[in-house]
Amino acid sequence: MTTTKSTGDEAPPSTPRAKRPKITAHDVMEYMAPEYGPAEWQPRYSPAEELVYTILSQHTSDLNSERAFLNLMKTFKSVEGVADASVEEIEKAILRGGLAKQKAPRIKDILTQLKAELGNFDLSFLAEMPLEDAKSWLKRLNGIGPKTAAIILCFSLGMPAMPVDTHIFRVSQRLGLIGPKINAERAHDILEPMVAPEEVFPFHMYLIRHGRQICRAQRPKCSECLMGWGCPAKRVMERAATNAAKQKARKRPAAKKKSPKSTSKERI
Repeated sequence: MTTTKSTGDEAPPSTPRAKRPKITAHDVMEYMAPEYGPAEWQPRYSPAEELVYTILSQHTSDLNSERAFLNLMKTFKSVEGVADASVEEIEKAILRGGLAKQKAPRIKDILTQLKAELGNFDLSFLAEMPLEDAKSWLKRLNGIGPKTAAIILCFSLGMPAMPVDTHIFRVSQRLGLIGPKINAERAHDILEPMVAPEEVFPFHMYLIRHGRQICRAQRPKCSECLMGWGCPAKRVMERAATNAAKQKARKRPAAKKKSPKSTSKERI
C-alpha cells in the first residue's frame, strides 16, 4: 500500500474540509513583527511638506516622487517659496516625478488655500486636536481624501491614523481583514480601530512590507507566506498560478526533432 505525504491543508477523508481559521489584526502583529522587525515612527517632513510630497507620490514610484520633491524644495527652498512660485515654475521643478501638468496646479491651489485660511503653513496645531477632528479639518481642503489626511497625521505628526495604500488594501482583502466589497476609502475606518493606537503605525508598515515582498499584485509568493495557514485567498491564488503555468505550457511550441547526422560525406 502506498501513502502520500500530507501538506497540512487537507482535512481527514471521513470529514468535510475544515475551514481555515480567520486571520485577525492581532495575528498580523504577532506573525509579522518577528519577520519584518521593529517599525519605529520617526518624523519625515513637516505637515505642509508631507502634504506636497503626498501629492507628488500619486501614480508614480517612491523613487520618482522623492526626486521630484527634493528638486522642488531645492529650487524654492521652502513651502513658502513653492506657494509664491507660478504653476509653470512648479511644473518645471517636479517634471521628473511624472504627471507634472496635473500635480503642479494642485500643489499651487492647496498651498494658496492654506495661506488664505491660516496666514502661514504651520499645521502642527492638528496634533492637539482629536484624531477625527484633525482628519475632518484636512479633508475639507481641495483634493484631500482619507489617504492623504492619514499620511500627514501619521507620518508627520505621529498620530494613530491608518493610511491605506494599494499594498495595504490588497493584502487586507486577501487576508480577509476587510470584505471583498469594501473600497479603499472605507478601509481606512475599518482597519484603524483593529489595533491599539500605539500599534497603528507598525500595523501599517507590516502590511506594506508584506505586500511589497510576499503578497505582490502579480505572482504572489504564497508558498513563502507566513499567513498561509489562514489566508482565504491562498488556494485561489495558487490555483490561478497553476492554471497560468498550464496555459503557458500549452502555448510553448514543441521542440523540433534534430535530424540524424550523416555518417558519410556527400559527393559533389
